[in-house]
Amino acid sequence: MANSYFHRGGDIPLLGTTIPEHFCNIVERFPNHNAVICVPQKQQLTYAQLSEQVDQVAKALISFGFGKGDRIGIWSTNNLQWILIQMATARIGVILVNINPAYRVQELEYALKQSRVQCLITIPVFKSSHYLDMLLELCPELQHCQSDNIKSERLPDLSRIIVYDPLLPEQTKIPHSGFTSWQTFIADAKQISQSTLNQVTTSLDTDDAINIQYTSGTTGFPKAVILSHHNILNNAWFSAQAMHFDEHDSLCIAVPFYHCFGMVIANLLCFSVGACAVIPCDYFDAEAVLKAVEKHQCTALHGVPTMFIAELEDKKFNNYTLTSLRTGIMAGAPCSPELMQRVMTEMHCPEILIGYGETEASPLTHLTTREDSMQRRTQTVGHNLPHQEVKVINIDTNQTIAIGETGEVCFRGYHIMQGYFNNPEATADAIDAQGWLHSGDLGVMDKEGYISITGRLKDMIIRGGENIYPREIEDTIFTHPKVAEVAVFGVPDDFYGEELVAWIRLHNAENCKEEEIREFCCDKLSHFKIPHYIRFVDEFPMTVTGKLQKFQMRKQMIDFLQSLPKPS
Repeated sequence: MANSYFHRGGDIPLLGTTIPEHFCNIVERFPNHNAVICVPQKQQLTYAQLSEQVDQVAKALISFGFGKGDRIGIWSTNNLQWILIQMATARIGVILVNINPAYRVQELEYALKQSRVQCLITIPVFKSSHYLDMLLELCPELQHCQSDNIKSERLPDLSRIIVYDPLLPEQTKIPHSGFTSWQTFIADAKQISQSTLNQVTTSLDTDDAINIQYTSGTTGFPKAVILSHHNILNNAWFSAQAMHFDEHDSLCIAVPFYHCFGMVIANLLCFSVGACAVIPCDYFDAEAVLKAVEKHQCTALHGVPTMFIAELEDKKFNNYTLTSLRTGIMAGAPCSPELMQRVMTEMHCPEILIGYGETEASPLTHLTTREDSMQRRTQTVGHNLPHQEVKVINIDTNQTIAIGETGEVCFRGYHIMQGYFNNPEATADAIDAQGWLHSGDLGVMDKEGYISITGRLKDMIIRGGENIYPREIEDTIFTHPKVAEVAVFGVPDDFYGEELVAWIRLHNAENCKEEEIREFCCDKLSHFKIPHYIRFVDEFPMTVTGKLQKFQMRKQMIDFLQSLPKPS
């Protein structure tokens, strides 16, 4: 029987340019095509206008002293400035560090320190997240230091914080002297000539690091994935080819920009072929998505399954005409045949594709095709993209196994990360001596290279497309004075794919309510990491050697939830 190894070459070679070089070619070809439509900000830019604004931001960054290899963080929801910063940092070789806008102080401090961010660009506030207040908690020196000379005890690498208000960027107000306003920042662009900017771009190489994406780690802390021009530009471009996506298309982008799905497989995917990126909302809102698809005649829509469910179940769904839709990518969690059928028929999206991958792989490794059967589109994640290799190995011996057998899925090719920033041990654990990235996912390959994902080796939970590792949550809950022991795991959920469960053993004689635990987590963890189910127990299932048996807890919890009366 054949081995579970599959390599896809391609009639089309890999792109050999940097992101700004490729983008320049697109701008020259389609200067008057719409590049970005941002609904919340009521802004619309052609490719020529987008290029001009990107260059302005790039020049301002150079004038502030930033260049190739420096690290600039972006902490914001979706907006036009996010895109300008994404493309401007690529223009001059700065490494963009994506920071989850749901992060709280503890998570933010870790990310800024771990990736040694030198400049942070942020919005002032979004809903209950007061970003400047959290920064002041981390860096009280901002109240009295000069904006161009931040000296932070807790964040020693940080030298600048730039603040922009998405609705009023040219009138952004700053509360203290340590912050730099967007208008002050942009004004410095005039100090740098176009020829200087072009010389900087010419000096860049396709293998230069250009992005750091955070992905949760088994140690309880996120790991910083380093990606290059070559990694993400090719991944975006070949994903566009798989979608049959070109300059005539427009993509409604409801996925967050800070995630690889948004930044690479949405923003960069559009800019790699001259398509239009439509931003319907700063943070996911089902009705805003439906409205944007209809008004701007979007031909594609991305999302995790929960987003598509929310859109289909929106009370005003039938008020919108979605017949312009043709394609898109659904990824981040398993998709049921019922959901796929509804998206294809009720949302008029017959060519919707299922995607699979991970941040360490730039991120897409697999896509279904529009020609695939319904069975393959719902029971597999497709086959690997061109110029990628995939194999399935025995988890004990690391030997490639036979077609149809279950093992760990591994990847190799242009799309594999350069490594984890400042973490050689974790890099060596993830990528073996032969260059194979070990996914930690269990899967089966068929004779045509299609992969079905059957489970995970890693202790990871995927909730609504967010990768969550229990250790971080366990470490947080364990600091509660009443908690003696805690175990966090996932159980199946019809809406989110998985939902978080925390089993807690209290110290003797202590009493505690579920809400007390949730409130304790509220200021320490992002909202999606707070356990939905909390159960207080006297003991945990354990092995004879004293290790927790989470699979037993999960089984017991599933049985318990299934025994509950169904809501009428």
